[in-house]
Amino acid sequence: MERQEGYLVVFDVEGVLLPKRRFLLFEIAARLGLSTFLRFLFIGILYEIGLLSTGSGLRRLFRLLKGMPIDEVFSQFKKLTPIQGVPELFDNLRKLEFKTVLISSGLPRIFVEDLAKRLGADHASGLEMGIDDGHLTGEIWGDVLKPGGKAIALKKILEREELSSRNCVVVADDRNNLPLFKLCKMSIGYNPDFVLSVKSDFVVKGDLSMVLPLLTGKAPTQVDRTLSQSEVLHEAIHMSGISVSFICMYLLSSHTVALLIMAVTSVYTISEILRMLGKNLPFFSTITLKAADKSELQEFVTGPIFYALGMMLSLLLFRAPVSYACIAILTLGDGSAAVFGKRFGRTVFPFNKGKKIEGSLTGLVFAFLGSLLFIDPTRALIGAFAGILAECLPSPIDDNITIPLVSGVALALTF
Repeated sequence: MERQEGYLVVFDVEGVLLPKRRFLLFEIAARLGLSTFLRFLFIGILYEIGLLSTGSGLRRLFRLLKGMPIDEVFSQFKKLTPIQGVPELFDNLRKLEFKTVLISSGLPRIFVEDLAKRLGADHASGLEMGIDDGHLTGEIWGDVLKPGGKAIALKKILEREELSSRNCVVVADDRNNLPLFKLCKMSIGYNPDFVLSVKSDFVVKGDLSMVLPLLTGKAPTQVDRTLSQSEVLHEAIHMSGISVSFICMYLLSSHTVALLIMAVTSVYTISEILRMLGKNLPFFSTITLKAADKSELQEFVTGPIFYALGMMLSLLLFRAPVSYACIAILTLGDGSAAVFGKRFGRTVFPFNKGKKIEGSLTGLVFAFLGSLLFIDPTRALIGAFAGILAECLPSPIDDNITIPLVSGVALALTF
């Protein structure tokens, strides 16, 4: 896409420029005590599963902050550093004479303006919050909290800049930004949720700097398809999970193994909470730091939790050998799809631009071969196909859960 003069790039903030689900939960709520932290977490879960709107959820959260000194809240925000590579991206955009906009529905305007100043962005928009005698009143308001509010904020900026939607591109990560898509000529989903995986024109994962070739219309001379050390370790851990099936076959019962997985997951969760608070738990924090993607390191890494939950559900909901085959499909099928999709993938699914066809086809082969260790070829093919279908289809539920559940149900129907 050839750049035009006056081109405007709109960035969502949390999840794109700043770590997702970090500031209000860990920098603020965790410092107000366990009770406030748990209430923040509960409200966040209600929003994630669609039971609370953005505005309703944020109003509940900020009411819990009533009476907190604004200076303390602001100082904690200033400690929050942008995701790795973000400052360099903005430097490049400035050199190319792009104008940039930051729009957030979850952060106060004065905070977003501070971030915009640090990054050299041209415009910033966020929610307004009540302050009385230097303390938060718990009240919030503003355009960004209205239905389609981010679009309202962008329209005002476009009017000030005398630009139209043909000059505009948006980079966002979740469905709350869909109103912006209607105003922009091009949309880029960055580590997107299931909705933006479908709605975005392009999807970028991992390194945010990969949006630059899309903005300039100049394809990189050489695409880096090598796996980083963290990716190799991550997928090695993922695929080694097939050992759980053999442990259940020869050493321990499925229920015992499920309880052990639950115990380890609980320790991991505590480790991640401590890591977000600046403390490390030996072994667990080390593995996370080495296996997590660079874009995840400043966030609470939830992938291992969903992965463990998928294994536990396989063992508890399905009888052997179906449960063993489900684990093989999750570990070998999903793991190989990720590896080969990154290394050799070139063709995206039209219904899920975050997945590569080559990766999913390879995952199908490995899922089939892994299942053959526990079930007959016909059932192995059925289970593998069902599991990889769950892997490539966009879904609000993490595929570490949907893959074993869908393949398990498909296999259970054949017995």
